[in-house]
Amino acid sequence: MMTDFPRRPPSGISVIIVGAGFAGVSAAIECDRKGHSIVLLDKTETIEEITRFGDIISFDPNGARNFERWPGVIEAMQKIARQTSWLDLYHWKGEFVTRQSFAEEKKWGPRINGHRGELYSIILQHAKDRGIDIRLGQRVTDYFEDGEKAGVVVNGQRMTADIVIAAEGVRSRGRKIVLGFDDKPKSSGYAVYRCWFPGKVLADNDKLKHLVVNGDVHCGWIGPDLHFLASSLKQGSEFNWVFTHVDDGDIEENWQFPGKVEDCLKYVEGWSPIVQEIVKATPRNGRLIDHKLVFRDPLPTFISPKARIVLIGDAAHPFLPTSIQGASQSIEDGVVLAASLEMAGKRNVPLAVKAYEKIRYERVHKAQALGVKTREKWHKANWDKIREDPEAIHLTREAWLLNFDAEKDCYERYNDVAASLKGEQARL
Repeated sequence: MMTDFPRRPPSGISVIIVGAGFAGVSAAIECDRKGHSIVLLDKTETIEEITRFGDIISFDPNGARNFERWPGVIEAMQKIARQTSWLDLYHWKGEFVTRQSFAEEKKWGPRINGHRGELYSIILQHAKDRGIDIRLGQRVTDYFEDGEKAGVVVNGQRMTADIVIAAEGVRSRGRKIVLGFDDKPKSSGYAVYRCWFPGKVLADNDKLKHLVVNGDVHCGWIGPDLHFLASSLKQGSEFNWVFTHVDDGDIEENWQFPGKVEDCLKYVEGWSPIVQEIVKATPRNGRLIDHKLVFRDPLPTFISPKARIVLIGDAAHPFLPTSIQGASQSIEDGVVLAASLEMAGKRNVPLAVKAYEKIRYERVHKAQALGVKTREKWHKANWDKIREDPEAIHLTREAWLLNFDAEKDCYERYNDVAASLKGEQARL
């Protein structure tokens, strides 16, 4: 175990984090960097239950820049990440439309796109190397708080700390204490098929080998109420595809379950021969998942009544994949919360939690809206206008979102935000 990581002096603040996904592990690392004491709980019995998911995940510069502060992490990620700086976009019938370059964004920070499980394993190993207390097989059934402490009921036992961070996703039990009632997920109206398999499956296919034999590629086909994205990684040795489609299932069903190639082909009937051939080439023993895009209404708050319990990541603000920001915003959440706790100190944990919400709320909801904007731009594309201006179909890439350092911003704004909150409290 490595023990020489840079850390701030011990803050004396004890933190329970529920959920060991990207949001939870990243928050734990950031809390450790800031000198807080952490216990990280997850209901899974083994790490393999988390790392086995085989689909693509993306971190834009605003998220990935934080990995540079975790020794060795960004370097390990870059070795397995997709090596492209562009996205080729096609009409759903097969006509090439435009190439969108992301090369200029390098000045804002690194971009990381890779296998969800592999990238997660790198972050998790860093958390372990830091000596963070990670406990598996811990099923949290309730949250509670008073003016001095917060806690959870885990495996039937009560556990308390200065603050509890709910990071276990869109179905988080922490949402009830924040909202005051049980809210049910709604269908977003869409679902996603995701698949990942070895690139060699395509290497001998004359119609598809160009996707894997010349290094990494990244391309997408845009059509009515459906977009299909495909990419290769590790010099074409691995390949993945994903497409968003109208969801005709029941929201009460399992939100993720095995998909079938024959079902996928029905959605892309009449599409580009390349798209259909990719789906047909998918190995029957490959990991094909049908994943429902569960939606939640924007929350009025991310924090509990006594400001000792706080939601982060998907528990607070689930993103559509077309935003390409869900993972990055969850990283930002942990960065800002850990820094706010550092600035406030142990005696002012509720103030830190309120400041976190104040700093994050407007930004995260503005970022959320981009997912809907992109989906509508693609799924309801006006092709006559796009042929006149191909860049109209490009992903929205704006400096306010991507050229952003959440830690620096928090340090710069915290004192003013805290003073404003104290003023509001004094006026009540």
